[in-house]
Amino acid sequence: MYFNGSVHHFRTFLHLLYGTRFKKIKTTMEDYNQLCVWPATIVGEEDKKEFIDFMEDTFGVRVKYYTEVLTNPDIDNDGNEIDDTGGRNDLLFHVHDDDISKFAVNRLTYGIRWWEDVIKYNDNSHLYSKEFLNDNPPKW
Repeated sequence: MYFNGSVHHFRTFLHLLYGTRFKKIKTTMEDYNQLCVWPATIVGEEDKKEFIDFMEDTFGVRVKYYTEVLTNPDIDNDGNEIDDTGGRNDLLFHVHDDDISKFAVNRLTYGIRWWEDVIKYNDNSHLYSKEFLNDNPPKW
């Protein structure tokens, strides 16, 4: 086994090398860098803990609830809003850096997407306000 990559990959490398013996003493928000979008999902402030427990039980990943937003209307090829679209509630949450690799494929079954895929690579940035996009720029 050898290492060739970023600090994140180094942590993953150490985790794989040492297994359960390698644990961080303190987990902070800086350990949760991947923002995820779960379209058309409502959790609500009162059920955040249940959501976090669900993610742990279902996927074996640590997450931090971030927010929920209502989407803007879809737009047509000419940039005009399409009637009777928008207003969908999207759930946004962060996944712990060390759990990204085991979550990457399993999330797809539930329609959970990386933030960068939604707004950058699939060009759906029109679904969210400019202010929200400015507050949550893509990280990769």
